[in-house]
Order: sequence, then structure tokens, then C-alpha cells
Amino acid sequence: MGRLGFYFNMNTCLGCGACQVACKDLHGLQPGEFFRRVETISVQAGDKKVYAHFSGACNHCEDANCVKACPTGAMHKAEDGTVVHDDNLCMGCGSCMWNCPNGAVSFSLTKGVAQKCDACADLRARGYEPACCGACPTRSLKFGDIEELQNEFGVSAAERSFLPIADITDPNLIVKLPANLVKALKEV
Repeated sequence: MGRLGFYFNMNTCLGCGACQVACKDLHGLQPGEFFRRVETISVQAGDKKVYAHFSGACNHCEDANCVKACPTGAMHKAEDGTVVHDDNLCMGCGSCMWNCPNGAVSFSLTKGVAQKCDACADLRARGYEPACCGACPTRSLKFGDIEELQNEFGVSAAERSFLPIADITDPNLIVKLPANLVKALKEV
């Protein structure tokens, strides 16, 4: 298996937040704590705004800033290539949070350590998909081998260019952008 990551189709996302709620429920996250967030983004296109929903979590970057910044090795690459966190090694310094350009790392108010999406490693180990993917009513989220997802959905890695510093962190995320958003981003 190659690189693992998420595919997200902005064309079919309803912005309902089912993925976000499923994640919070599975991981027992407190109010204000998130591993995945659903937001409505807007881009000014000439005299009008273009809106789209975005469901974002850890992108399990190949060259993850959070891993490089972690002084204890708590934030590290797992054997399957995903970026994971070891609570027992974390001293709660926040370096990983400050260095993630996507805001995917948060601080656990109950544990006093960093926390983030691990692509539901426990569920995947039992043969299930991540909770966010299973909860999506329009199947806008998928998880798997990035190359296989690119081939299945006909999406190029270049379509992730709207992410902060994607050329540096090399995120394992493929996003199918709506045509009107692609056009608006070119006009910005």
C-alpha cells in the first residue's frame, strides 16, 4: 500500500456536519474540541461570492510540520504512513499545534496533551472505514490509498493547491473542487 489519506468531494458535500459529529462521538471529544470540522468557505469572484462546504481534518502530510516540531516524538508517522499522536510521550508544549498550517491539532482539556485525527486507526484495524467517512450521507468523504483514490475519482493532486503551504507539507488529501470555486480561485 502507498500513501494513505482522504478524498473529499466539495461538489456533493451538504455541509450537514455528520462527519464532524461522528468523529466527536467516537472519540469522546469535549465541547470545543474537534478532530474534523465542517466549514462553509467563500471566495470573492468579481462582484459576487462563491460558497462551498469544506470538511477538514488532519491531512496526514508526508512532510508533516507537526512531526518535525514535536520535541518528544509524541507526534510521529505510524507504520501505515498516517500521522499519529502518543499521549504518553506528549508533554503538552503545543509545538505541534503552532506548526500545523491547517489547524488540525488541538489541545485536550481533559488529558492536558495534544490530540488529532488518526484516521480512526482502531476502526481501520478491525476492517472498518473512518467514522467520518461512514457517517457522510452523500459519501463525499473516502479514505484509502491516495493513488487509488486519484484513479477512482479522476482527481489530480494539484487540486489540493488551495491548502496552506501544500507544496511544503505534501498533504495526503485530494479535494474535488466545484467548477465555480476553481474559477473564483483563479480570479483571486
